Amino acid sequence: MIPVAADPYPLAIAHRGGGQEAAENSFTAFTHMRSLGLRFLETDAQLTADGVVVLNHDETLDRTFDGEGKIAEMTYGEILRYRNEAGEQMPRLVDALEQYPDMYFNIDAKCDEVVDPLLETLTDLDAFGRVLLASFSEKRLNRIRAVGSPELTTSLGVPAVVRLMLASETVSAADTWRVDGPAQHVRAVQVPEKMRGIRVVNPRFVATAHTAGLAVHVWTVNDPDAMVRLLDWGVDGLITDRPTMLREILRARGQWQE
Repeated sequence: MIPVAADPYPLAIAHRGGGQEAAENSFTAFTHMRSLGLRFLETDAQLTADGVVVLNHDETLDRTFDGEGKIAEMTYGEILRYRNEAGEQMPRLVDALEQYPDMYFNIDAKCDEVVDPLLETLTDLDAFGRVLLASFSEKRLNRIRAVGSPELTTSLGVPAVVRLMLASETVSAADTWRVDGPAQHVRAVQVPEKMRGIRVVNPRFVATAHTAGLAVHVWTVNDPDAMVRLLDWGVDGLITDRPTMLREILRARGQWQE
Protein backbone atom coordinates (compact mmCIF):
# COMPACT_ATOMS: atom_id res chain seq x y z
CA MET A 1 0.00 0.00 0.00
CA ILE A 2 1.28 3.46 -0.89
CA PRO A 3 2.86 5.27 2.08
CA VAL A 4 1.13 8.57 2.84
CA ALA A 5 3.45 9.55 5.69
CA ALA A 6 7.01 8.59 6.56
CA ASP A 7 7.89 10.30 9.84
CA PRO A 8 10.50 11.72 10.36
CA TYR A 9 10.85 12.09 6.58
CA PRO A 10 8.03 14.20 5.05
CA LEU A 11 7.08 13.15 1.54
CA ALA A 12 8.47 15.28 -1.29
CA ILE A 13 5.86 15.04 -4.04
CA ALA A 14 6.70 16.47 -7.47
CA HIS A 15 3.68 18.39 -8.81
CA ARG A 16 3.14 17.23 -12.40
CA GLY A 17 6.62 15.78 -12.06
CA GLY A 18 8.13 19.14 -11.06
CA GLY A 19 6.74 21.59 -13.59
CA GLN A 20 9.19 24.43 -12.90
CA GLU A 21 12.19 22.21 -13.59
CA ALA A 22 11.02 20.25 -16.64
CA ALA A 23 8.01 20.03 -18.94
CA GLU A 24 5.04 19.18 -16.74
CA ASN A 25 3.58 15.68 -16.90
CA SER A 26 6.42 14.49 -19.12
CA PHE A 27 8.80 11.57 -18.87
CA THR A 28 11.59 14.16 -18.87
CA ALA A 29 10.15 15.56 -15.63
CA PHE A 30 9.56 12.11 -14.12
CA THR A 31 13.12 11.03 -14.89
CA HIS A 32 14.53 14.29 -13.52
CA MET A 33 12.67 14.02 -10.20
CA ARG A 34 13.73 10.39 -9.86
CA SER A 35 17.36 11.44 -10.42
CA LEU A 36 16.97 13.82 -7.46
CA GLY A 37 15.89 10.93 -5.25
CA LEU A 38 12.15 11.65 -5.23
CA ARG A 39 9.80 8.72 -5.55
CA PHE A 40 6.41 10.47 -5.37
CA LEU A 41 4.85 12.33 -8.28
CA GLU A 42 1.53 14.05 -8.70
CA THR A 43 -0.08 13.84 -12.13
CA ASP A 44 -3.42 14.23 -13.91
CA ALA A 45 -5.56 11.77 -15.87
CA GLN A 46 -7.64 12.70 -18.92
CA LEU A 47 -9.44 10.47 -21.42
CA THR A 48 -9.14 10.58 -25.21
CA ALA A 49 -12.04 10.07 -27.61
CA ASP A 50 -10.97 6.46 -28.15
CA GLY A 51 -10.71 5.65 -24.44
CA VAL A 52 -6.99 6.05 -23.75
CA VAL A 53 -6.00 7.37 -20.31
CA VAL A 54 -3.38 10.08 -20.80
CA LEU A 55 -1.47 12.35 -18.42
CA ASN A 56 -2.31 16.02 -18.87
CA HIS A 57 -3.64 18.66 -16.51
CA ASP A 58 -5.72 20.71 -18.94
CA GLU A 59 -8.63 19.39 -20.95
CA THR A 60 -6.99 20.83 -24.07
CA LEU A 61 -3.56 20.64 -25.70
CA ASP A 62 -3.32 24.41 -26.11
CA ARG A 63 -1.12 25.43 -23.16
CA THR A 64 1.43 22.63 -23.05
CA PHE A 65 1.60 21.25 -26.60
CA ASP A 66 2.28 22.69 -30.05
CA GLY A 67 -1.30 22.10 -31.12
CA GLU A 68 -4.87 22.85 -30.19
CA GLY A 69 -7.95 20.84 -29.38
CA LYS A 70 -9.86 19.08 -26.63
CA ILE A 71 -8.38 15.78 -25.53
CA ALA A 72 -11.85 14.25 -25.16
CA GLU A 73 -12.59 15.02 -28.81
CA MET A 74 -9.34 13.60 -30.24
CA THR A 75 -8.10 10.05 -30.64
CA TYR A 76 -4.76 9.18 -29.11
CA GLY A 77 -3.35 8.81 -32.62
CA GLU A 78 -4.35 12.38 -33.39
CA ILE A 79 -2.80 13.64 -30.14
CA LEU A 80 0.49 11.93 -31.00
CA ARG A 81 1.02 14.45 -33.79
CA TYR A 82 1.90 17.08 -31.19
CA ARG A 83 4.85 17.66 -28.88
CA ASN A 84 5.38 19.44 -25.56
CA GLU A 85 8.30 21.77 -24.79
CA ALA A 86 10.54 18.76 -24.15
CA GLY A 87 9.75 17.42 -27.60
CA GLU A 88 7.71 14.56 -26.16
CA GLN A 89 4.31 13.19 -27.05
CA MET A 90 1.56 13.05 -24.44
CA PRO A 91 2.19 10.01 -22.21
CA ARG A 92 -0.30 7.28 -21.52
CA LEU A 93 -0.87 6.28 -17.90
CA VAL A 94 -0.06 2.66 -18.66
CA ASP A 95 3.34 3.62 -20.08
CA ALA A 96 4.19 5.79 -17.06
CA LEU A 97 3.30 3.04 -14.61
CA GLU A 98 5.35 0.50 -16.56
CA GLN A 99 8.35 2.74 -17.19
CA TYR A 100 8.61 3.91 -13.56
CA PRO A 101 7.82 0.81 -11.51
CA ASP A 102 9.75 2.14 -8.49
CA MET A 103 7.68 5.32 -8.18
CA TYR A 104 4.44 6.23 -6.41
CA PHE A 105 1.72 8.06 -8.35
CA ASN A 106 -0.72 10.62 -6.92
CA ILE A 107 -3.33 10.74 -9.71
CA ASP A 108 -6.02 13.40 -10.07
CA ALA A 109 -8.99 12.12 -12.09
CA LYS A 110 -9.83 15.24 -14.08
CA CYS A 111 -13.15 14.19 -15.63
CA ASP A 112 -16.02 11.78 -14.97
CA GLU A 113 -15.31 9.74 -18.10
CA VAL A 114 -11.76 8.82 -17.07
CA VAL A 115 -12.72 7.08 -13.82
CA ASP A 116 -13.60 3.61 -15.13
CA PRO A 117 -10.72 3.35 -17.65
CA LEU A 118 -8.35 4.61 -14.96
CA LEU A 119 -9.49 1.93 -12.53
CA GLU A 120 -9.28 -0.72 -15.25
CA THR A 121 -5.67 0.26 -15.97
CA LEU A 122 -4.74 0.05 -12.30
CA THR A 123 -6.45 -3.33 -12.02
CA ASP A 124 -4.75 -4.72 -15.13
CA LEU A 125 -1.31 -3.65 -13.86
CA ASP A 126 -2.02 -4.56 -10.23
CA ALA A 127 -0.95 -1.01 -9.40
CA PHE A 128 -3.34 0.06 -6.62
CA GLY A 129 -0.59 -0.45 -4.07
CA ARG A 130 1.49 2.43 -5.45
CA VAL A 131 -1.23 4.91 -6.31
CA LEU A 132 -3.18 7.55 -4.39
CA LEU A 133 -6.30 8.72 -6.23
CA ALA A 134 -7.66 12.23 -5.85
CA SER A 135 -10.32 14.49 -7.34
CA PHE A 136 -12.12 17.73 -6.65
CA SER A 137 -15.33 15.81 -7.43
CA GLU A 138 -16.91 13.90 -4.55
CA LYS A 139 -18.93 11.91 -7.09
CA ARG A 140 -15.75 10.69 -8.78
CA LEU A 141 -14.16 9.82 -5.44
CA ASN A 142 -17.18 7.79 -4.38
CA ARG A 143 -17.08 5.87 -7.67
CA ILE A 144 -13.39 5.20 -7.13
CA ARG A 145 -13.88 4.03 -3.54
CA ALA A 146 -16.57 1.60 -4.66
CA VAL A 147 -13.98 -0.47 -6.53
CA GLY A 148 -13.24 -2.35 -3.33
CA SER A 149 -9.52 -3.08 -3.74
CA PRO A 150 -7.94 -3.57 -0.29
CA GLU A 151 -4.93 -1.51 -1.44
CA LEU A 152 -6.99 1.40 -2.74
CA THR A 153 -6.02 4.78 -1.27
CA THR A 154 -7.85 8.08 -1.86
CA SER A 155 -7.66 11.60 -0.57
CA LEU A 156 -10.41 13.31 1.41
CA GLY A 157 -13.15 14.97 -0.65
CA VAL A 158 -13.88 18.69 -0.62
CA PRO A 159 -17.05 18.58 1.56
CA ALA A 160 -15.23 16.56 4.22
CA VAL A 161 -12.26 18.95 4.08
CA VAL A 162 -14.64 21.78 4.96
CA ARG A 163 -16.01 19.78 7.90
CA LEU A 164 -12.45 19.04 9.01
CA MET A 165 -11.60 22.76 8.90
CA LEU A 166 -14.62 23.60 11.04
CA ALA A 167 -13.92 20.81 13.51
CA SER A 168 -10.32 21.92 13.95
CA GLU A 169 -11.55 25.25 15.31
CA THR A 170 -13.41 23.59 18.22
CA VAL A 171 -11.46 21.76 20.91
CA SER A 172 -14.06 19.07 21.55
CA ALA A 173 -14.72 18.44 17.86
CA ALA A 174 -11.01 18.35 17.02
CA ASP A 175 -10.58 15.39 19.34
CA THR A 176 -13.55 13.42 17.99
CA TRP A 177 -13.91 14.31 14.29
CA ARG A 178 -13.81 11.35 11.91
CA VAL A 179 -14.36 10.83 8.19
CA ASP A 180 -18.00 10.20 7.25
CA GLY A 181 -19.15 7.56 4.80
CA PRO A 182 -16.85 5.06 3.04
CA ALA A 183 -13.81 6.01 5.07
CA GLN A 184 -11.84 2.79 4.76
CA HIS A 185 -9.91 4.00 1.70
CA VAL A 186 -9.38 7.63 2.80
CA ARG A 187 -5.86 8.02 4.15
CA ALA A 188 -4.80 11.58 3.30
CA VAL A 189 -6.10 15.11 3.09
CA GLN A 190 -4.57 17.12 0.24
CA VAL A 191 -5.20 20.83 0.43
CA PRO A 192 -3.70 24.25 -0.34
CA GLU A 193 -2.37 26.31 2.56
CA LYS A 194 -4.95 28.95 1.64
CA MET A 195 -7.96 28.92 -0.67
CA ARG A 196 -9.39 32.20 -1.96
CA GLY A 197 -7.81 34.10 0.89
CA ILE A 198 -9.11 31.70 3.56
CA ARG A 199 -6.50 29.81 5.56
CA VAL A 200 -6.97 26.07 5.31
CA VAL A 201 -3.84 24.69 6.95
CA ASN A 202 -2.65 25.66 10.42
CA PRO A 203 -1.29 23.62 13.34
CA ARG A 204 -4.82 22.85 14.61
CA PHE A 205 -5.88 21.54 11.19
CA VAL A 206 -2.83 19.28 11.02
CA ALA A 207 -3.42 17.97 14.56
CA THR A 208 -7.12 17.29 13.91
CA ALA A 209 -6.32 15.40 10.70
CA HIS A 210 -3.70 13.34 12.50
CA THR A 211 -6.13 12.50 15.30
CA ALA A 212 -8.51 11.21 12.63
CA GLY A 213 -5.76 9.07 11.15
CA LEU A 214 -5.17 11.19 8.06
CA ALA A 215 -1.88 12.36 6.62
CA VAL A 216 -1.72 16.00 5.50
CA HIS A 217 -0.26 16.91 2.09
CA VAL A 218 -0.18 20.58 1.05
CA TRP A 219 -0.18 21.87 -2.54
CA THR A 220 1.29 23.61 -4.48
CA VAL A 221 4.18 24.84 -2.31
CA ASN A 222 6.96 26.62 -4.24
CA ASP A 223 8.05 29.27 -1.74
CA PRO A 224 10.92 28.20 0.57
CA ASP A 225 9.53 30.10 3.58
CA ALA A 226 6.19 28.36 3.15
CA MET A 227 7.94 25.00 2.91
CA VAL A 228 9.71 25.60 6.22
CA ARG A 229 6.57 26.90 7.94
CA LEU A 230 4.46 23.92 6.89
CA LEU A 231 7.17 21.45 7.84
CA ASP A 232 7.37 23.11 11.27
CA TRP A 233 3.63 22.53 11.63
CA GLY A 234 4.11 18.82 11.05
CA VAL A 235 2.59 18.25 7.62
CA ASP A 236 3.32 14.84 6.14
CA GLY A 237 4.04 15.88 2.58
CA LEU A 238 4.57 18.87 0.29
CA ILE A 239 3.52 18.92 -3.35
CA THR A 240 5.81 21.23 -5.30
CA ASP A 241 6.88 22.36 -8.76
CA ARG A 242 10.40 22.84 -7.33
CA PRO A 243 11.58 19.41 -6.17
CA THR A 244 15.25 20.42 -6.06
CA MET A 245 14.55 23.25 -3.61
CA LEU A 246 12.36 21.06 -1.41
CA ARG A 247 15.01 18.35 -1.31
CA GLU A 248 17.65 20.84 -0.17
CA ILE A 249 15.38 22.24 2.55
CA LEU A 250 14.61 18.74 3.81
CA ARG A 251 18.32 17.90 3.77
CA ALA A 252 19.16 21.00 5.79
CA ARG A 253 16.55 19.97 8.38
CA GLY A 254 17.79 16.39 8.56
CA GLN A 255 14.47 15.22 7.08
CA TRP A 256 15.69 13.85 3.75
CA GLN A 257 16.08 10.11 3.41
CA GLU A 258 19.07 9.44 1.13
